[in-house]
Order: sequence, then C-alpha cells, then structure tokens
Amino acid sequence: MTRGPATTLIHHPYRAPEGWEAVPVPVAKASTVLFKDTADLHKPRPRDGLTYRYGLHGTPTSYTLAARLATLEHAEYCLLVPSGLAAVTLPSLAILRPGDEVLVPDNVYGQNRYLTESWLPQWGVTHRFYDPLTVPELRDNTKLVWLEAAGSITLEFPDLLGTLAACRARGVTTALDNTWGAGLAFNGFEPAPDTHPGLGADIVMQALTKYPSGGADVLMGSVCTRDRALHDRLNHAHEHLGYGLGQNDVEMVLRGLPTMPLRYEAQDRVTRQLASWMAGRPEVAKVFHPALPGSPGHQHWLAVGGKAAACLFSVVFKPTYSARQVDAFVDALQLFGIGYSWAGPMSLAVPYDMSRSRNLPLPFEGRTLVRFAIGLEDAADLRADIEQALQVLA
Repeated sequence: MTRGPATTLIHHPYRAPEGWEAVPVPVAKASTVLFKDTADLHKPRPRDGLTYRYGLHGTPTSYTLAARLATLEHAEYCLLVPSGLAAVTLPSLAILRPGDEVLVPDNVYGQNRYLTESWLPQWGVTHRFYDPLTVPELRDNTKLVWLEAAGSITLEFPDLLGTLAACRARGVTTALDNTWGAGLAFNGFEPAPDTHPGLGADIVMQALTKYPSGGADVLMGSVCTRDRALHDRLNHAHEHLGYGLGQNDVEMVLRGLPTMPLRYEAQDRVTRQLASWMAGRPEVAKVFHPALPGSPGHQHWLAVGGKAAACLFSVVFKPTYSARQVDAFVDALQLFGIGYSWAGPMSLAVPYDMSRSRNLPLPFEGRTLVRFAIGLEDAADLRADIEQALQVLA
C-alpha cells in the first residue's frame, strides 16, 4: 500500500541501533507513550520510575534526574515539579486536611508564607508561625511542621535537631526546605554510610532552580522521601495537580549536577570572606551568615556538621541610614545584579523591608536589610565593588 508523505514521516520504520553510549543523558521528550498492544495498555503500572504511561508522569530523562537527586539527598524516592514553589506547595496540599494545623518558621520563604496565610485557611487548615531558633509547641492537631535551613532572607539557622526530634516523638510529619544546603551541607534524612549523621526529616525539598541548575535559567523543584507510603501520598497529589516538566529543562539540570559541589565550595569560600569583611565595616550593624559566630543559629549550624554554607549573606545597616540611602547603595553596585533567586554565576543584591514579612519581632533593629547572593566572580572584584558603593552612604 502506497502511503502519503505525512504518513510515511510519522510511521517511518527506521529505529536507531542499540549500543549508543555517551556522557550526556539522552533527552526523551513525549506526551504520548506507545504501548506494544492492548494487553500492554491494560496492564497495571506501578509509579516506580521504571515504567512509562504518559509523558506527564516521566520519561527516561526525568527518571534519571530523579534517581540522581534521590542519591544526593540520601533518599529513596524523588518527585520532580516545575518550580521550587511547586515543591513547597506539594507537601502541604498532599498532607493537610480540614481541621489540621501546620507550623511554619517565621523566617520562611515568602511564597510558603502566602500559601499558609491565604490559601490553606480556605480549606479549613489552621497555622502558627514559630521562632525558628526554638522548638515549637506541638498540639494534637499539628500534622505538618516546616523547617527552612537557613531561613529565607535573614538566614537564621534553626534548631533542626531539637525540632525534628520533638516531631518524631509525636509522630508529626516534617518537611525541610533544603535549597540552601543543596544536599551537600548536611543530610536531611537518616544517617548514611560514610557521611555525616542524618537529621531524620520526613520530606526534603529543594528549588532545583538554585544550585542544581546553577545557570539562572531553569525553574524546577524536587520533593524527596524515604518512606514509601508517604511517597505514594505525595505522588497521588503530584499526578492530579498535573506537575509536568519540559525535558530540555531536565537536561539542563542534569548538566549542572556534576559541577554543583565545585560551585558550592567556591561560592561558599568567597561568601565567607565578604561576610566577615562586611561584619567589620563601620556602616554595618549586623551580618547574618550561619558560619559567622554570633549570627543567629550559628550553634545549630555547628550541631549539624558546621562545614558547608551557601552563597548567601544578609547585611543590616546602622539605623542612621534610611531605606532610601540603602536603595542608593544597591543601585551603586556595578557587579551585583538586582534580582531574585541565587546560586547562579552572577552576584545579586536585593534590599528588603522586613517589617512587612514577619509576624514575630525582627532579630535586629530597623527595617531594611540587603541580601547578597555571591556568584562566581573574583572575590577581590566583588569586595571593591561593595566598597565603592558604600561611598554613597557617606
């Protein structure tokens, strides 16, 4: 039977021969996944990352990334989602029910705060914000406790060991935002051979937008677990929320993973240098960085290993400087872009009015804080840039 050109192009008999092997993971893109026959179509397929049903649920490319991230986090299971925000949203939507309570640290990522305050109450879920440096009070209806290490913007390092132990004793599910640690600074789960001791969280999520990507060009998130029942519960919500990924984005995160430890170490080293230098500047009232003695939660950071730290530090200028002057300082920076996110190649600086984003008293006097995200530029160049920008305060 003669076929038209469109039919021939779609149903072409050629298949690439087996035996291809290369360093990059091949990019498998599909919405439709083909079955061998109707018996294959009707066969039940477990959600195990080894079988294919529809492109939304995974391809060989995304399954490879999920497996590598699970290894990085010392987890058994990993779900990929299209953003860090989706990785924050998934555990709350999957676990919480009407009448439940969720506890959230007061220094939490702003979008998690908005979800907690504005969306969850519509579904009958109550919440409390707690001081991240202390172990929160758990109640009978407390079903989920969020932890963020270090905290968003102000970078206090929480009492992970104390809070996780208290939650385990009461059977309360815990979710750790490990974007800052990136699976490198500490192990969020149970101890693993030849690594530092684990913490015992139930869920560990990351914004893959940050360190795993490293290029400031991909939005993605991950949600990892070690418990199969909890994974199945998360996966059920994941499927019905329609969390899909573009496989070219997956490819870019896979490409970034091998260099992540090198980038993390390099940015950590320069960040500590600049944070320590800024702490001694006469214009500065307070520097927040978990590795600096005196920074809130420094002892908690030491308790979980105290070796690695990320590319962030935050600076509070003395109260004599107005918010307008601080904005002028940020505008005067030449090597620091003004923009959100971090862990990319370019350094960033963003001023924040903290009075609008906290429920509990601020850990410093004044309202304005500048968060620095250190990229991959030369340390001396970044220091010189900050020094010249500080002249506007004079």
